[in-house]
Amino acid sequence: MLNWAVRYYPILQILKSEGLLADGSLLEIGSGPIGIGGFRDVPFIGCDLSFATKPKPPMFPIKASAADLPFSDRTFDVVLSSDVLEHVPPPLRSKVISEALRVAEKLVIFGFPCGDAAWESDRELLEVYRKSNRPAPEWLTEHMDARFPGPELFSGLEGWEVEQLGNDNLQFHAWLMRREMSGLFCRASKIPMRLAPAIVETALRRTDRAPYYRQMFILRRRSAASPKHSVQRPSAAAKHLVPQPEQGSGADGEAGSLE
Repeated sequence: MLNWAVRYYPILQILKSEGLLADGSLLEIGSGPIGIGGFRDVPFIGCDLSFATKPKPPMFPIKASAADLPFSDRTFDVVLSSDVLEHVPPPLRSKVISEALRVAEKLVIFGFPCGDAAWESDRELLEVYRKSNRPAPEWLTEHMDARFPGPELFSGLEGWEVEQLGNDNLQFHAWLMRREMSGLFCRASKIPMRLAPAIVETALRRTDRAPYYRQMFILRRRSAASPKHSVQRPSAAAKHLVPQPEQGSGADGEAGSLE
């Protein structure tokens, strides 16, 4: 769907600017069964509490908590989390960020809806679902459980440079989420994304202006003196450790990832 593209296209641009688009080990926290693999055909590890549907290549799925990642320090070149942090209970959000920084060698990217205006936009969308007598998606009802994360979570992080970027114009987001209530619109929007992704990306970039629904935080490690750990494809003997797909999801529609 187009709202996935709104979220992931800027991330692809960041990876490209860092020389990590076509190469580099990557962990996506709260990936769901697809994650960045829908836009980047490079093997990566997808971590989630559960997977509502069978995870798709090029992802290698791992079932784990974002607050207790089962990886060594500086294992991945990149750690990514898109629209997940708002689903984490507020007392655990700093711990999730700390774990992402711990296992990252070079780059960490967090993106999430931010601010009272974004929260109010989702509250209004929930009312649209209720007035139309349609069940609201789980990610949307979860958005009402707590206020969205804020920039203060990324202040004073020793050893990291922090850049903040706005993403997804608030009015465009509200319009798009209402359009995507239609299955026909969702199916039709996949056609240009498949046939002309560069044109779609350019068009979406032109809508990407303030006021923003989402904020992205790009964290770059100031020093990378320690040797990097490589990420290996899970062996056949280890595949029993990978969770089987089951019902239930984390954030945003696709098991913690995609609205």
